[in-house]
Amino acid sequence: MSNALNVYCDESCHLEHDGKPVMVLGAVWCSSMQVRDAHLNLRNLKRAYGLADDFEMKWTKVSPAKLDFYRAALDFFFRSEHLHFRALVVPDKTILDHPGHGQTHDDWYYKMYFRMLEAVIQPDAKHHIFLDYKDTRGAAKARKLHEVLCNSVYDFGQKTVASMA
Repeated sequence: MSNALNVYCDESCHLEHDGKPVMVLGAVWCSSMQVRDAHLNLRNLKRAYGLADDFEMKWTKVSPAKLDFYRAALDFFFRSEHLHFRALVVPDKTILDHPGHGQTHDDWYYKMYFRMLEAVIQPDAKHHIFLDYKDTRGAAKARKLHEVLCNSVYDFGQKTVASMA
């Protein structure tokens, strides 16, 4: 299994009582061998638009002053044959009935991460998944998610879903 993939995950508006109904979980992935090139291309793009190398691209930072940069970043992403994207959109998390389903919002959040990631897993590849921990219990929840993802593809030796950090 020489085909190793890095999967980078993030979320937006994931807290139960953040006043925002929509929640998005997303993943960007590429071959582990392509990570450095993608990183360098994005760094050069930031520099071309006068942004610091460590400028974090976030939808909350889109502004008229940075609009051209974000358009160029989107163009770079969609032109790249090496970068892939998947998102799970929850249109209205305020109508969820967690107690009625015997779960907490936190449990549901990780179930949704499973649903988003299960379609990313390729049986002939080795995956290194990077989550953005949402709280101090994130590491334990990520370990459980890793276990469930592995079990779902009969990967009991953790060769397909090699790591989750």
